Amino acid sequence: MLATLIIVFREVLEAGLIVGIVLAATEGVAGRGRWIAGGIAAGIAGAAILAGFAGALANAFSGNGQELFNAAILLVAVVMLTIHVTWMASHAGQMAQEMKALGRSVAAGDRSLSAMAMVVALAVLREGSEVVLFLYGIATSSGAGGLSMLTGGALGVAGGALVSWLLYRGLTAIPMRHLFKITNGMISLLAAGMAGQAAAILAGAGFLPSLGDEIWDTSGVLRDDSMVGRALHALIGYSDRPPGIQIIAFLGTLAALIVLHRLVVHRPRQARAHAQAATHAR
Repeated sequence: MLATLIIVFREVLEAGLIVGIVLAATEGVAGRGRWIAGGIAAGIAGAAILAGFAGALANAFSGNGQELFNAAILLVAVVMLTIHVTWMASHAGQMAQEMKALGRSVAAGDRSLSAMAMVVALAVLREGSEVVLFLYGIATSSGAGGLSMLTGGALGVAGGALVSWLLYRGLTAIPMRHLFKITNGMISLLAAGMAGQAAAILAGAGFLPSLGDEIWDTSGVLRDDSMVGRALHALIGYSDRPPGIQIIAFLGTLAALIVLHRLVVHRPRQARAHAQAATHAR
């Protein structure tokens, strides 16, 4: 039971932290509850389907099937997070003003919500598939009873959900004028971390050069398989012994998102300033 509890709690926490950030980042967008709930349901369904083909997936890529599947999920999630960051950069001011002045949500966020729902679905799919595989291994190797595994799993889900909810409530306690900036920053770090994880997975499978096997070793300070390390791994892609390609992918993605954010925010401002100047000149 204890092993099941720990595994389920760890995986639910990793997915739940992402869900909590997504919920905070879409605060005030009409219909976000349906989209996020749909993403969670789709992820659970996908994990259940994937569990039935786990053996075939692994054999198809000479034992690297799960790793390649995780890398693909991470890369798609990076794209979806980028879409959201871009959308929020151009709409955050409008949303904050309308929520403060009128007390109602902005209803034009379908594009962002579909992207974030997919991120949630992919996060749940990835962690859910790992839960299924881990629990299958426990049941096979230890012969644990169904009742004890079910109890441990339920406690793990409850614990992971509670911590994720506390993160969400903490974020939404931030004043609205600052919330979107903070969540956009967190999502940018999340996307960069996912890109780094994907690069490390592909390097481990031989599809990318590692560019250095261990650039540093912080395992003596914080192991990436500890509870705090796993949380940081989910949030920013923390690794105690990262290869060079992971660091390059992280920094490159983060730099690209910063540049994209500046282009989306500053160019419209410059255009408005030029338009105002032309009006005054007349």
